[in-house]
Amino acid sequence: MKAELCDSTILKPWNLETLKLRNIETLSFMSLRMQHDALSRHAGMFAPAAPHRSGDGHALLAPVLVLNASYEPINVCAARRALVLVLKGVAMTEEENGHFLHSARVAMRLPSVIRLLEYRRIPHQSRALSRKNILLRDRNTCQYCGTILASGELTLDHVIPRSRGGLSTWENLVACCHPCNRRKGNQSPTESGMKLMREPRAFNLHTSRHIMRLMGRSDDKWRKYLFY
Repeated sequence: MKAELCDSTILKPWNLETLKLRNIETLSFMSLRMQHDALSRHAGMFAPAAPHRSGDGHALLAPVLVLNASYEPINVCAARRALVLVLKGVAMTEEENGHFLHSARVAMRLPSVIRLLEYRRIPHQSRALSRKNILLRDRNTCQYCGTILASGELTLDHVIPRSRGGLSTWENLVACCHPCNRRKGNQSPTESGMKLMREPRAFNLHTSRHIMRLMGRSDDKWRKYLFY
């Protein structure tokens, strides 16, 4: 059964939102570019302006590894958010991904790895229960048929339907493609003749680190921080 789950519906434990900078994400990047003279203290971050590249938008969505002040890997965020954290003085760039964010007068190097400047204590359960994190845990893979899809083409399924008392928990929510979601309907996997690829479990430190390693396979600069 399709689950409508939003970050705002569930009280979140620690993640980058506890930095109280969620509102920063809504700032216009145009205004950030205009502030580059005041932010020149970030040595090496700015380069002479270059012609705009059509790939800029995609580069802003690239994953960035987030380290605690102790260099412990603790999260993954989009390059856009990582750049905001750096510009606001919350984090510093440890590695760059080779892409630039271009404006009329300046080009800003995009990070591949950032490190928080202040140490953040990480509770044992460090991942909020949200649609984004369920898809991340399940690696954007339908847990019934094994099809890998973009986030927008997946939904969440309650293994035990809500109409039968199923709860919105880590253990009862899985990524699901729309055809499998329709086929399963308001039934249990057994009743629908469908089998889960793996037992759904809560995000823990081991799971989070494992996913970071999987994502880091495409970026050699992550390796020395992920304790391969």
